[in-house]
This record gives sequence, C-alpha cells and structure tokens, in this order.
Amino acid sequence: MAGPILEIRNVSKFFGGLAANADVSFSMEEGMIMGLIGPNGAGKTTLFNCITGFYPPSRGDVLFRGQRINGLTPDRVCKLGMARTWQKVRPLAKMTVLDNVMVGALARTNSLSVAAELAMQQLRQVRMDHRADHLAGGLPIGERKRLEVARVLATQPQLLLLDEVMGGLNATESEEIIQLILDIKKRRITQMVIEHDMKAIMRISDRIVVLNSGEKLAEGLPGEIVSNKEVVTAYLGEAFE
Repeated sequence: MAGPILEIRNVSKFFGGLAANADVSFSMEEGMIMGLIGPNGAGKTTLFNCITGFYPPSRGDVLFRGQRINGLTPDRVCKLGMARTWQKVRPLAKMTVLDNVMVGALARTNSLSVAAELAMQQLRQVRMDHRADHLAGGLPIGERKRLEVARVLATQPQLLLLDEVMGGLNATESEEIIQLILDIKKRRITQMVIEHDMKAIMRISDRIVVLNSGEKLAEGLPGEIVSNKEVVTAYLGEAFE
C-alpha cells in the first residue's frame, strides 16, 4: 500500500524569536481534502509557505511522496506536483484570462500551442472558457478566484493547496467554489484548504487540522472537530455565534 502523499513532521518556523509554527505534524492520503482551520494569526498560511518552498522550515521535515523537500524552491516543488493559490489574488492584469492560465501550463511544456490547449481545459473546468479573451484585470473578485484556481490546475498538480479561496465572496460565488473543489476531488487531485467558512469546510473536508498560536490543537473527522471542546473554546465559539 502506498504511503501518504504529504507528511508534515514536527515542522516549526521561527521569525526572530517568534514561533509562527511550532512542532506541527500530520499526514495526508492521496485523493482526500484536508481542511486547515484556526483563528487569524494561527500560522496557517505560514505552514502553506513552508510546505510549498516559499519558506524553509526552521525545524522538522516536509515529505512529498516520501521525498524530503525542505529547501527546494517553489518552482522545483511545483514541478514535483504541488501548487498553491494565494489569499490575495493578483492576476496578470494586462494579459488575457487565457494567457494567465498559460503561464501555469508553461510549467509543464515549452510549447505555446500545448500550453494554450491545457489552459483552455482548465478554464472549462472552472467554467470560465467564455472569458478566455477578456483582460484579467477587469474580472470581478469571484472570477479572479476561479482564474487563480485554473492557473494552478494548469501546472497539473497532484496536491493543490487553496488559501482562503472563498474569502470575500458572496454565498452564490462561494457555492461555485465549493462545487469546483468537489469536482477537482473527482479527478483524484489531493487538496488542502484554508478556510474560515465553517459550513463550507465541514461540507468539503475528509479530515480537519486545527492550528492555534502556531501549534496543532486538534485533528480529526469534521464531526469530531466541531464537538471538540478545546476547538470550540479557541475558535468555533466565535465562528458559530
């Protein structure tokens, strides 16, 4: 039986004397959706940065398909099959939607025609193929978020990390993103999702990891997390008022 697709082993990240992550450990099986939740400042995005090569962990190891990837640059991590979105979406505003997604596809091919074909496939996946020739800078926030997902999907990841991809969206736009995440799961792409919308995270997650003050507070099935008294005290009490 194959091992986990991702293992986080005792990862800590220090900035000066401050621990943004402290001794965090968990693993992910292929094809699952892992929710990553916690209060603002809990260290969620810092952990994403450590996993994807934007920060080297101060201590501990990140293993992708059994390979230790500490210290690899983000482009190397991407070529191995791991890609992420960002909380603040910044499309290449003066380029078309298609060209934005082609940038992601060019991580896998040097051919512009192949990249264009791959990009259109992903735009169809996120239901934005009708916007292919529009300038990315003119898109509303909901479509910018979907463009961001299309761009990372074009890198052909095996593991996709989504950082607050529903942030700032209305209920209809959030529902579109939820359906997109579930569609991506059907393609057997593993996903880790940072999200503050607890109803959404409960719907999409197979397991949930809770961070608080940089440390792992809890891990379990969605039903276990929502009934965990420590989690309710630290986070869900404010979210579920």
